[in-house]
Amino acid sequence: MTLKTRLLTATLAAFMPIAAFADTAANKALAVEALTETLLKGNVDSVDKYFAPSYIQHNPDVPSGSEAFKGLVTMLNDGPGIDAEIARVIADDDMVAIHARYTGFGPTPMIAFDVFRIENGMIVEHWDNLIEEQPLNPSGRSQIDGATEITDLDKTEANKAKVTEFLTRSMINHEEVDITNYISPVTYLQHNPMVADGLDGFGAFMGEMAKQGITMEYAKVHHVIGEGNFVLSLSEGSFGGEAQAFYDLFRLEDGLIVEHWDIIAPMPGPDAKHNEAGKF
Repeated sequence: MTLKTRLLTATLAAFMPIAAFADTAANKALAVEALTETLLKGNVDSVDKYFAPSYIQHNPDVPSGSEAFKGLVTMLNDGPGIDAEIARVIADDDMVAIHARYTGFGPTPMIAFDVFRIENGMIVEHWDNLIEEQPLNPSGRSQIDGATEITDLDKTEANKAKVTEFLTRSMINHEEVDITNYISPVTYLQHNPMVADGLDGFGAFMGEMAKQGITMEYAKVHHVIGEGNFVLSLSEGSFGGEAQAFYDLFRLEDGLIVEHWDIIAPMPGPDAKHNEAGKF
């Protein structure tokens, strides 16, 4: 490699992270603004500004396309209105994930992950997983509280790989693994409504399920979205013999999982009203 080539390579390497950060920040801002202007403010006319005409919708209750989304916004305008408490926003290339608490969809607040794919400044695809808000878990944690600061941007790919390996080896293949290679034995904060903090809490929950003959199976990891110390996985499998969608958000420190949030919701059946694109 010539000196000129080395200098050019070094220059590109220096500027690429800045460009990537700018794209990430722009995509985050677009997703939050789109959510705010359409669902929260009920501005039907703003749909065309943010959503591509043929955008793909993976929520089984809403058809694909911006015209169908306008119908949803119009319908929600006739109700009490939607409000959101956004807890976290992470972005990975063209994907943006929002972790939030919504009120107004029904009598009980909903906890949700929304994932948007963005192309050329427009939302072209959307996935989500929602569940009714549950009481605080045995450790007194809610489904959205906890750490929010994004750090360790240089470790994004390593953290994504760690989460993928953990889910594949432990949850899909059921290998006998040393769990402390993946989850910190010192700090493991748990936001699942049924599970307490720590590896002891996780073990107690799994043991109780085994006593009751309840199994939890992961079959496939469809998407892994990461930004620094946060990694969100979108998977499908089963819980208690029923098909489920698993959205798991992990926070990592020094290569180990130290905090976990999740939403487990039923997979849509074949007779779902709008299921052309599928859940994933």
